[in-house]
Amino acid sequence: MNKPTMFLLVGAALISTLGASQSNAHAEGRRQNNLAKDVAVRHRRLLVKNRFEVTPLFESSIDADFQHTVGGGLKLEYHLGDMFSIGILGVGSTSLHTSLVDRVVATLPDKPSTTSKDPSKDQFLDHLNSMPLHGAAYLSITPWYGKLAAFSSAYVAFDFYFQAGVSFAMLKSTCPTSVCTDTHPGTSIMSGMDSIPADNDPKNDPPLNDGNRVGLYLGGGVHVFLSDFLALDLTVRDYAFSDNPSGADYNADGFVGTSATLGDDNRFIHHLFFGAGLSIFLPTTVKRTP
Repeated sequence: MNKPTMFLLVGAALISTLGASQSNAHAEGRRQNNLAKDVAVRHRRLLVKNRFEVTPLFESSIDADFQHTVGGGLKLEYHLGDMFSIGILGVGSTSLHTSLVDRVVATLPDKPSTTSKDPSKDQFLDHLNSMPLHGAAYLSITPWYGKLAAFSSAYVAFDFYFQAGVSFAMLKSTCPTSVCTDTHPGTSIMSGMDSIPADNDPKNDPPLNDGNRVGLYLGGGVHVFLSDFLALDLTVRDYAFSDNPSGADYNADGFVGTSATLGDDNRFIHHLFFGAGLSIFLPTTVKRTP
């Protein structure tokens, strides 16, 4: 084979190889572009989007110092989409003494003393407050959702959500006049021409820790879907507002007060709760994406 013929064959081979490479690159680019524009999951069930969620729930405090708050209630939530929703919840509760209260009561005298700073059993217990009603209004975001597989045969859908909003609570305390005898704690009483000074004995002061409260609300939880319209709802909630759970002289100024000038024994407290409920989604049928 002469040299001109050999050069022609080599050139033709190079041109053919270059053309095939360009064709493959163009086809690969076309495939990547199509995938990039495609949806992540086809025929995905829209488990929450545009659905109303009704959740009967049970809730219990997990950080109470003096009174455990245990009760049941209802959560109502509307899901604007897969990620954002708005809701409200309310819980009616009863109160149970914590182990700390039992230990403290065991060390206290049965009757009040004018010479000791320690309250009697009744003075201590009557100053504690309870929370018969509490709840929140909130906005919720659900950034993560997916599916869990067990042994490659059982599949469960789930999502994680976070909530923030406004909390409200009704606090209640009852201290009989036989125990809370000081009607003017921290102030002098004028009687005729005489001024009776404050007794500086907070044991017989009214607890001043009942009434309505408004504060902040934070929550986070998970839905574990049992079907297209039922889900197990597990949540940790924080209701934060001004409170004095013991009803005692917290700032040690000699009396129980709620005034900025006379002394305020309230402080901003985080009331943590764990909740469990069964969420029912309406309508019961779900839509699917294309």
